[in-house]
Amino acid sequence: MMFTVLRQRNFALLWFGGMISQIGDWLLQVGLPVYVYQLTGSALATSILFLVSFGPNILLGSVAGVFVDRWDRRRTMLIGNLLMALGLLPLLLMHDKSSFWILYPVLFFEAIVSQFILPAENALVPLLVSEERLVTANALNAVGTSASRLAGGALGGILFGLFGLYTTIGIDLVSFLFVVAMLMLMKMPPQAQEEIAAERLAAEKVSARLPDWRTLGAEWRDGIQLIWRQPPLRVLFVMLAAQCLGEGVFGIMLVIFVKLVLNGGAAAYGILLGVQAVGSLLGGLVMGQFGTRAAPARLLGVCTCIFGFIDLLIIDLPLFVKGGVVLVGVLFVLVGIPAAGMQASRQTLNQILVEDRLRGRVFGANQAVMALMQLIGMILAGLLGDRLGPVFLLNIQGSVYFLSGVLALLTLGGMMLKRREVSRETVGV
Repeated sequence: MMFTVLRQRNFALLWFGGMISQIGDWLLQVGLPVYVYQLTGSALATSILFLVSFGPNILLGSVAGVFVDRWDRRRTMLIGNLLMALGLLPLLLMHDKSSFWILYPVLFFEAIVSQFILPAENALVPLLVSEERLVTANALNAVGTSASRLAGGALGGILFGLFGLYTTIGIDLVSFLFVVAMLMLMKMPPQAQEEIAAERLAAEKVSARLPDWRTLGAEWRDGIQLIWRQPPLRVLFVMLAAQCLGEGVFGIMLVIFVKLVLNGGAAAYGILLGVQAVGSLLGGLVMGQFGTRAAPARLLGVCTCIFGFIDLLIIDLPLFVKGGVVLVGVLFVLVGIPAAGMQASRQTLNQILVEDRLRGRVFGANQAVMALMQLIGMILAGLLGDRLGPVFLLNIQGSVYFLSGVLALLTLGGMMLKRREVSRETVGV
């Protein structure tokens, strides 16, 4: 059942191109920090690599969605990937410590362009597969992401060690061009083309009434207001914000947890990150095969509760049960199954609840709040970590997931049912 979605040619091209591109990205993400630290010996210079993308994510994510809704999504992705490929070329000019500064504006540029590509891709998927196949399609995207992380993460260090940074830059550049080739082979269905044309015409009529800057502001407000006007979208947005705050805390505190509670070092930390990717891959496969058997709203609530429960086991079981890294590693694999269910069902609900002309704005707003809340979570972890300790903070993080799952179970199902009833009445009228 799962891989029948890949028989839909357009989605298969998008999926395969995205997976190859992500492998290229992981190769570079592994190689660049090693290169910078070897070159500078500075932890600060290395950490800036991870922080440089937060600015574009927070400031441009939501606004970029407005332009995504104005433009053809396939063309936006095509041009965006071309720009990403060209943007990597200045990295070939880095030769020593005096020229490594080139890296920061390049990464900043790449982060800006990615703000347009990601919402365009998320908004494009519902035009390529039917609504009943959206959970499967989104689960397949999760599989592709996890497989890319495993392949790119493993190969990144090997290729950098054997051939140096320029090889990984070249492979990442080629991976963007591969996406361009896949997008050029796509042919949008006639019905989708008609819907897009009608919505673009309506948007142009609205734009003609106002100066461009006012139009941009009005369109941006339309997307934000839609989130707060539709109760299901509001619940999804609040859940996402709370969970991303916890993820920011988790990203910082996991290292400390491994050291203080599991008595492990860098190797144990690396193993856990590796098996986490294995769990995500397994979860994507399970959800792609069986995820359509439950309504997306119910699937989201159940998977989020299970995720939060396993998260709490990861933090608290090692305090009472022997096993250390092995026990936590097994739980890291298991938690990947509900994690994939959360991701696929949340994505599906956003795609179902939002009409095509507004999808880019909603996905852009989600992208911005994810980056903002993760950054706040990292800051809070840095300020409170030494005082409160990793176990206390990570228990709060796991509890947030469990409680947000309960919120979804108590609210989303009824909201979606009411929405369907209103839709039937409207059609009947």
